[in-house]
Amino acid sequence: MLATRRLFQLNRSNTIGFIGLGAMGRGMAANLLNKTFANQEGVYAPEKQKPAFVVYDAHTPAVDAFLNQHVRAYAGRDIIPASSPAGVAKLASTIVTMLPSSPQVQEVYLGDNGLYDGVEGLEGSERKAETLFIDCTTLEQGVAKEVAEKMGTLGSAMIDAPVSGGVVGAQAGTLSFMVGGPKEAYERAQRFLTLMGARSIYCGDSGNGLAAKICNNLLLGISMAGTAEAMLLGQSLGLAPDLLASILNTSTGKCWASEINNPAPGALPKLKPPADRGYQGGFLSKLMAKDLNLAIAASKTTGTPLPVGGLTTTLYNTLSKHDDFANMDFSSVYEYLRIAQEGAKQTEGGDPFTGGRKQ
Repeated sequence: MLATRRLFQLNRSNTIGFIGLGAMGRGMAANLLNKTFANQEGVYAPEKQKPAFVVYDAHTPAVDAFLNQHVRAYAGRDIIPASSPAGVAKLASTIVTMLPSSPQVQEVYLGDNGLYDGVEGLEGSERKAETLFIDCTTLEQGVAKEVAEKMGTLGSAMIDAPVSGGVVGAQAGTLSFMVGGPKEAYERAQRFLTLMGARSIYCGDSGNGLAAKICNNLLLGISMAGTAEAMLLGQSLGLAPDLLASILNTSTGKCWASEINNPAPGALPKLKPPADRGYQGGFLSKLMAKDLNLAIAASKTTGTPLPVGGLTTTLYNTLSKHDDFANMDFSSVYEYLRIAQEGAKQTEGGDPFTGGRKQ
């Protein structure tokens, strides 16, 4: 930890904070840090002091791993661990958060020693107004709006900027951001989004970025489940997986799940998707279940019927109850159905993972 004297020397307006160093966050934070330090004149006014970087995660080993990876590479630069979200807010004027879901966002922003407390304790309205929050979490739209409104009472700006692109995109800096919030805040945030991703799309008011993300992942889950069913049926009828995939991908059934992340092993031998790696890596089934449940919650709020979405959500909720599948790529729904097919033959129906007992 830096000495107090050195902390006071930091220029808050020239310091970036990052909270949430999980599977997605650590790649995003690494790109933000590396590209900021490498291209500081393109991001900050050159007459200001060197940029600094502040990080926090409730899981201390995640912070330690990040520091071990980067501090030595940037000797002489300020890469600082904070002891709380409030500590990040006191030191940094631009803060990116990437958290698991709604409860963590509420805790980090509005809980004791949270970001709200940190900004509220700043002296001077200008310091509060210069603060920009970029929340990349996928969470309930209503919670995002409430948090943004609360942070706005301090004079600070906040956008919701959920991402598409997964862990690979986070590491490569090729994420797509779907952004909701004040247009001025989006324009301020663009230079930082550019350092973490390849594309950002302004979707309108607060919560609209999340609306876009929830709708996208609803369709993604449905299309993956449908592709898994088609691939399993085709092989059961005697078609080779690579042949069927090539037919789908030159026909009207083509989609991202069939063309890029086909769930059947051997379907895309040149691409080697998770299906050819034991379904390791990628977007976890339990996270797909989380996003589908957000869509179902939104449908109840708006009175929108989601019959196919409801069935897909039930399917992924079932996968998430099994630890192996919960922590596999969401294309493992194919393997779940394949095992279910074998189990049904042996147990006359029912869930094969419960010994054939119908639930």
